[in-house]
Amino acid sequence: MFPHKYRYLFILGLSLFSFLNTVICEVYLYFHIEIEWYLALLTIFLITFFIWEGNRLAEPIFKKRLYNGKGPLRFLLVFFIAGNLISILVATAVVLSIGSLVLKYPMERNLEPLKLNVIYAGLINLFFHLLNAIFLFFEEYRKKLREAEELKRSSAISQLQLIKSQINPHFLFNSLNVLSGMVVKDNPEANKYIEEFSKVYRYILNNSDKELVTIQSELEFIQPYIFLLQKRFPEGLQVSINVPDMYKNYYIIPVALQMLVENAIKHNIVSRVKPLHIEMYVNGNQTIVVKNNYQPRQTSENSTLIGLQNISKRYELVSGKSVNVNSGTEHFEVVLPLLQLN
Repeated sequence: MFPHKYRYLFILGLSLFSFLNTVICEVYLYFHIEIEWYLALLTIFLITFFIWEGNRLAEPIFKKRLYNGKGPLRFLLVFFIAGNLISILVATAVVLSIGSLVLKYPMERNLEPLKLNVIYAGLINLFFHLLNAIFLFFEEYRKKLREAEELKRSSAISQLQLIKSQINPHFLFNSLNVLSGMVVKDNPEANKYIEEFSKVYRYILNNSDKELVTIQSELEFIQPYIFLLQKRFPEGLQVSINVPDMYKNYYIIPVALQMLVENAIKHNIVSRVKPLHIEMYVNGNQTIVVKNNYQPRQTSENSTLIGLQNISKRYELVSGKSVNVNSGTEHFEVVLPLLQLN
């Protein structure tokens, strides 16, 4: 508190306030102290000023030796005692200087003003140290709060990285299975498949450390991914995308759309007889919807952390927003918030 940049204004204001109180209470009249008003004001101002400045100069010394960050009580107590000694010395020096040198009073006429000003100096020093203690405890509180927030953020980032690290092996396993089948069958589109696969995997690698990506980049990634899926499910998968250009600068969780498409394929029948229709569209309220017709498999794969839980957790960690899931007898849809950066 003592090094505050507005300390001189505070000192001046406090001095004026204290002087006005002595005038209103007729202190000088009651104690028979003969002094001009400006000298009385000067006395109060000098005492207040030098007590503040004395404490300001002494604080770093005591803080360095007594305040080790474990607890401020010992430092505050010793510093307060030192401040009282400074106050007594300051009040004595100021009163004797003005009384003896300026007003030419004999020593006995200075005793009454000296007692009053020593009392004032002690009270004003107590006031300063109470304020300083409040400032110090508040700063300690802010420090602990920052540490807690940093710990919370570090924990959230660790969780996010753990969740995102589970995406790559899942995708890699499925894609390599398809590629293996194409190579065995001597399919001429194997090279094309490898090119599209490399685009998809490059996107995942490049964005694995990001918390958010634009809808534009996510949609560019989805196109080669859909190509890979249609090789896995020829004539059994239909995907339509309708996202106006005005929404393409919004942000989304990386690979979220891919995971929702994969989730739909994982839990639904995909065949020529019963094709799976997947739609992606913006519904006008800054959300993107991934919707599919509901035709569940008789024996669905066991659920893993990759899927809706993964996306929901990542949205919660990154933005605090939730993912909505709407399930009906005919359709299943997931609604993802579109995010904007502040």
